[in-house]
Amino acid sequence: MIKLTRIDDRLVHGQVALVWTPSLSADCLIVANDKVAKDDFLKMTLGFAKPANAKLLIKSLDETAEFLNNPENESLSVLLIINSVQDALTLSDAIPEITSINFGGLRGKEGSKLISKAVAVTEADIEISKKLLDKGIELEVRQVPGDKKQMFMDLV
Repeated sequence: MIKLTRIDDRLVHGQVALVWTPSLSADCLIVANDKVAKDDFLKMTLGFAKPANAKLLIKSLDETAEFLNNPENESLSVLLIINSVQDALTLSDAIPEITSINFGGLRGKEGSKLISKAVAVTEADIEISKKLLDKGIELEVRQVPGDKKQMFMDLV
């Protein structure tokens, strides 16, 4: 069961390991990213940030969809971590269980605007987000569970 789908371009780091994972009682973190899934060095470095009491899986987007749609994995409490709005759309098309997406951290890049202290989005991100909203998916912005949930479209 997916406890939270989070967009965070840092993937696994202190907030995820020390705050989100215990708050959600997650026993499995899945990093869904095509590039990282092929890079042994990145996989190793993400493994250092993993909480001790949770399994870390690093999979491509296709592998993630196959894994999460497999009934044999329903008993896992999953924190699904992706690093882009586009990947969120791709996975939401493939995984019906995704009904809410947390924007936790997107660093600024050329053409982006800051909508919260940790989330910067481009016009392309906003257009993709509208597609997610059209599918009935909740989009909320929070760095940590104790923060007040803010709706994405209220901030853009």
